[in-house]
Amino acid sequence: MTVALDPVLLHHIVNTLGWPDLRPLQRDAVAPLTAGHDALLLAPTAGGKTEAATFPILTRMTAEQWTGTSVLYLCPLKALLNNLEPRLTRYADWIGRRVALWHGDVTAGKRRAILASRPDILLTTPESLESMLVSVNVDHRSFFAGLQAVIVDEVHAFAGDDRGWHLLAVLERLAHLIGRPLQRIGLSATVGNPAQLLAWLQGAAGDTKPAVIVAPHLPVIATADAPQVPPGEVELDYVGSLPNAAKVIAALYAGEKRLVFCEARQTVEELGQLLRGHGITTFLSHASLSADERRRSETAFAEARDCVIVSTSTLELGIDVGDLDRVIQIDAPGSVASFLQRLGRTGRRAGSTRNCLFLATSGDALVRAAALLLLWGRGWVEPVTPTPEPRHIVAQQLMALCLQEHRVGDRLWSQWWNGLPPFDRSAEPIARHLAGHGYLDDDGGMFFIGPEAEKRFGRRHFMDMTAVFLGSPEFTVLLGRDELGKIDPCLLTEENPGPRRLLLCGRSWQVTYIDWKRRRCFVEPADSGGKARWTTGGGIAGTSFALTRAEREVLLGADPPVRMTRRAIDQIGAQRDKHSSVVHPGGAVILRADNHDLRWWTWAGFRANATLAATLSEVVDPSQRYDDRYIRLREDLTPAAWRELTVDASTRLCLPEVSRKALDGLKFSAALPERLAMATLAARLANLTGAEQILAESSRFVVAA
Repeated sequence: MTVALDPVLLHHIVNTLGWPDLRPLQRDAVAPLTAGHDALLLAPTAGGKTEAATFPILTRMTAEQWTGTSVLYLCPLKALLNNLEPRLTRYADWIGRRVALWHGDVTAGKRRAILASRPDILLTTPESLESMLVSVNVDHRSFFAGLQAVIVDEVHAFAGDDRGWHLLAVLERLAHLIGRPLQRIGLSATVGNPAQLLAWLQGAAGDTKPAVIVAPHLPVIATADAPQVPPGEVELDYVGSLPNAAKVIAALYAGEKRLVFCEARQTVEELGQLLRGHGITTFLSHASLSADERRRSETAFAEARDCVIVSTSTLELGIDVGDLDRVIQIDAPGSVASFLQRLGRTGRRAGSTRNCLFLATSGDALVRAAALLLLWGRGWVEPVTPTPEPRHIVAQQLMALCLQEHRVGDRLWSQWWNGLPPFDRSAEPIARHLAGHGYLDDDGGMFFIGPEAEKRFGRRHFMDMTAVFLGSPEFTVLLGRDELGKIDPCLLTEENPGPRRLLLCGRSWQVTYIDWKRRRCFVEPADSGGKARWTTGGGIAGTSFALTRAEREVLLGADPPVRMTRRAIDQIGAQRDKHSSVVHPGGAVILRADNHDLRWWTWAGFRANATLAATLSEVVDPSQRYDDRYIRLREDLTPAAWRELTVDASTRLCLPEVSRKALDGLKFSAALPERLAMATLAARLANLTGAEQILAESSRFVVAA
């Protein structure tokens, strides 16, 4: 093996790990990373990205004699950090360096030890990094003085939502704090726009620092005329219900280790209980289970053979659960990128093949799964795009900076983000609003934290300030002193004639006592019964433009390039018959049904339909009814009026209207002028490009037979 890595490191790679050579991604990453370039490393799950980033950085650490905490390794999940710590500790030990873990579950004693004896590599989350910067117990200037590089694992998971803006803003503050740019390395699965993702990760220094994409096996983005069928055994089946899915899973692949993905925590709980009823050794993983419960499940699953683990997307990322035989998907994930992550959990063993079995529990779910696989078969992957107009994150950052520095010049604060929009001088109206409404105080040209910020966000030493996402109010469920997880409070408040029973960890529990003040409930095991429910919050519901358009293609006759069971083929045929009046190859259909309900079947996805409904509000039903597939129009609309109204509609597209109640789902919106908070939500609900594409199509009026 002839690569320019540290000789001691190279010795251990060959002799301790027993690797005869590096993988192509790892080999290609050595030169640019040891030269200090920013980089985006792309590979499927288990593609060796962690080693591709850390081996060159450890080499650079030795060659340049870095001291103190010189590397940050950031992950979106605490569980992923926990999983990585032993591996990175092993690699660092080879060259006499240390690794430490810092997140919300790390004890105060361990944190004090880290502050007293700084590790070379710190594994953490952006939220914990923010908490270090604003904490009175951390001398952040001294602690981060030696910082040289940051590795962002699963960078695509950050970039597509507000956590990405928060991550960039915190990195810019660190760069300003230490007085030099940081080497930035992102690790990601396949994405549709890698160059844009890398430019985003570079932040303010993007135009001045060299950067490289390392991806020896980038997928070819194919066209519909020349589809590229990706490798892997993928099968699509229709089972009609969750109990039927449990029967199929119990009957198939005896003796093998199976990972089953579901799209909701409630489905995970219900399927887990059903599988146990079939005598299958079953483990569960989702975000509302306690950390200890998830860890026990994941550890037991990794060590077992003939078993199933049922999970939400918590196991989609790189958490190691051992060598899997099968991945099974209930219904369909929300994106091709998500499916690629899940497919990549299999096929790691020599001689094995990546595989996934889709089990659709309804006709609509089957069409959606077929649409997703149609896009996958063409080599198409969603681009990762930052959320638009993150004004609430700007407000959070201004308050966090004042906590960090205690006092900040009211003309100098923008320097902390090195000119990165939207944290530059364009944020002046937000700064003025914060100062004018008590979130910041202004004294002698200096900003400092104000009474309104303390009132709204000051609980537990401003812990609410460090995370930019909202958590749903949940009750902790306790069996004695052991925490099982959290549940939606509606399960404890809804009317119930008999004993109140819950479904959690795939088991039934009877509630024995509720501590309303401390938001806790105590349970004991029950033989059967119980409900699971969680309120989804924060995000905007609905299917994307691309996926909904692919559904239309499936209904018009396109088949995904995968094996389909006879049940799936028959049900796809039934769905095509059912929807034959609302899809047409020549354009959109405006259908008047027997009940005089007039619907415009755009097949454009939720955001594009929201944009179209706002733009054509004169003829949209006053109830503003729309979903992913259609928009309800006024019953008195005529074809002539429609043509007159839509002839120039693409030149006057409007942002959707949003309810004031929706502001509750936008954290820190209270620190913004209401009009700016509403504008942020409206921008996030819109899809102007998709709406314009639909308006360019012809529309035909049809009366149901």
